[in-house]
Amino acid sequence: MRVYVPLTLSGLAEAYKTGELGTGPFVAYAVTPALREWYLSDDIEELEYAALNRAALASLRLLAADPEAPRRRVVVAVDVPDGSAHADPDRGLDPAALGEVRVGGTVSLAKAAAVHVDLGDAEGDVSAAADALAAAERGDDDAQFVVDGAEDHELLWYATQEIPNLVGLAD
Repeated sequence: MRVYVPLTLSGLAEAYKTGELGTGPFVAYAVTPALREWYLSDDIEELEYAALNRAALASLRLLAADPEAPRRRVVVAVDVPDGSAHADPDRGLDPAALGEVRVGGTVSLAKAAAVHVDLGDAEGDVSAAADALAAAERGDDDAQFVVDGAEDHELLWYATQEIPNLVGLAD
């Protein structure tokens, strides 16, 4: 099963140093039944893109909680064994939890398929979005507009071999 793990560049640097994305249970995003129902598509590529975007929003939450982290969203795509990621049925239809899964056990960074990161030109919009996120989640339309501005930036795809160069950005 492919899951999308939200991080920051600092978190990616730590994962690179330890060789682990998490020791479980930790939050990731995947194509869940609730995400399928919400997105109304059977196209697996579209659904995985939606899960990636949900993880990017979670990365933005991590940035909002860590003002020292470089202002770029980071998502690691990793394949985990079927059955190691579980959606909480009680949160399944909560709009804030769409696609959310808990991954149990340790996940090696070596299992990563790719890393998705914002370009440097997104930093201003991502920083503003991180600052506006709490207000947007309380229903402030102006703040939501700012958050949507970060979502206008596509995360770029990087091969796992490029992680050392990416984490150099976090130093």
